Amino acid sequence: MAAEQTLVIVKPDGVQRGLVGEIVARLERRGLKIVAMALRQIDRALAEKHYGEHVGKPFYAGLVDYITSAPVVLMVLEGPEAIAVVRTTVGATNPAAAAPGTIRADYGLSIGRNLIHASDGADSAAREVALYFGDDGVIAYRREVDRWILED
Repeated sequence: MAAEQTLVIVKPDGVQRGLVGEIVARLERRGLKIVAMALRQIDRALAEKHYGEHVGKPFYAGLVDYITSAPVVLMVLEGPEAIAVVRTTVGATNPAAAAPGTIRADYGLSIGRNLIHASDGADSAAREVALYFGDDGVIAYRREVDRWILED
């Protein structure tokens, strides 16, 4: 099965609460490969592009204000069905409704502070990876452990 890439953002609450290592570890333990990673302060213009599909919605301004309020960790993860695997690991947007054992269920209490963003489909993943890492920010490499994780 071909590898797929997806963007993950550990949001300001995840960084401020010291959960970056735990979140990264859970995603790596699933077998996903990190092909790009950065600690960044997202500026308003970039946040507005990221959340562009929500312009005009009542929660838009709060999303932009929050994602720009403190540093975030950006990652591009790769693997077979990476988008679905990440979203399953992350859990529902509302932590109260997230399945037990997911990141949001284990560490979140409210929708507005749900720790992590994960691309919701192939088109958004491609757009978001390009938005944050451009054409040359993702590294292609071979990982020896993949033969123990992936079927040929």
